[in-house]
Amino acid sequence: MSRSFDELVAEADAASVDGWDFAWLDGRATEERPSWRFAELLGRRLAGVPSSLDLETGGGEVLDTAPVLPPLAAATESWPPNLARAAARLQPRGVVVVRTVEGAPLPFADDSFALVSSRHPVAVDWTDVARVIAPGGSYLAQHVGPASVFELVEAFLGPQPEAVRRRRHPDDEAAGARAAGLEVVELRTERLPIAFHDIGAIVWFLRKVVWMVPGFTPARYRDRLQELHRSLHDGPFVAHSSRTLIEARKPVR
Repeated sequence: MSRSFDELVAEADAASVDGWDFAWLDGRATEERPSWRFAELLGRRLAGVPSSLDLETGGGEVLDTAPVLPPLAAATESWPPNLARAAARLQPRGVVVVRTVEGAPLPFADDSFALVSSRHPVAVDWTDVARVIAPGGSYLAQHVGPASVFELVEAFLGPQPEAVRRRRHPDDEAAGARAAGLEVVELRTERLPIAFHDIGAIVWFLRKVVWMVPGFTPARYRDRLQELHRSLHDGPFVAHSSRTLIEARKPVR
């Protein structure tokens, strides 16, 4: 017997959304991954550099997949629950985990790291990132691209203006990197299907990725959720994630 709308919503509303692990969605949602396999790519790069900094590391989940870490490795995180998770996961591997404040400069000296990385940063201060990269070093990251999962966003918020849909455009990201004095050596973008198979998956996803539908709560959007729940009897809700791979190098002086 299929579970009721209220049961699915209550379960998703009570589930933890701490950290940056999406395992709760296993069997309830599927997402195609970018062809460049960022975690594996990052792992290979980390094995060949003397120092690294992972920005907005979340709970350290991606960085911890690297088989080998540099002799000097640091990671930053601003959200206290994720900071604690990252410290517990990464400090035993010798990573210095540093709390940062959104909008404040990175607490590191100029030219400190051969590799600066990030997976899905909220925002990139290109000038500050360029400052902490050592000459000849690189920034390697996977960014969320423009209009990512906007089929779901617009199901709740309605059509979004073009200026909002263009945010995080790869051309703008590359322009920001170049303006900070970095050389963009790779820029790739892919749009990939993501399918939600039950209403609980949608509720949990929107609770976790809070910037998708600001102020989302199941109570506030109950009517819309009920409409989506009924539509899911005919098949999954399909949206498309947008991902950008960017590598930018700091010239040797």
